Amino acid sequence: MKIKINKTNAARLLDKAKIPYELIPYTVDENNLAATHVAQELGEDINQVFKTLVLKGDKTGYLVCVIPGDKEVNLKSAAKISGNKSVEMIPVKELLPITGYIRGGCSPIGMKKDFPTFIHESCKNFQFIYVSAGIRGLQIKISPDNLICFTHATITNLINL
Repeated sequence: MKIKINKTNAARLLDKAKIPYELIPYTVDENNLAATHVAQELGEDINQVFKTLVLKGDKTGYLVCVIPGDKEVNLKSAAKISGNKSVEMIPVKELLPITGYIRGGCSPIGMKKDFPTFIHESCKNFQFIYVSAGIRGLQIKISPDNLICFTHATITNLINL
């Protein structure tokens, strides 16, 4: 029996743009929203499961960084590539009002506004990657090129080694 998966706003936007993707459900652990948990639930390589982080720059305002799930964003690199002197993660309480998404369900697709988006270059190593579909418990499986194209993202190195 196939489980009925309700489409998220992110999925509807991809449908409208005629971009192929797959919605992949997983079991949510409210005490562990880490991408590493998502990768385990999906049975996928953590390097293919990307997390979406929202930062604020001192000059340009908000920006989105999409990085492998077990990595940390390099704030100096993110600032440089986005034209800021400094950037910082936004407080979790600001995530919903700014993006329309909650922690553990933040998708790079379909935020309230289009923010400059930067995706880690390692996404190109894979035929497809996973990003949040916009709610906890649902991932979008998508080709990196389609995600880059749809979000007008810049490919860059954003992580601490």
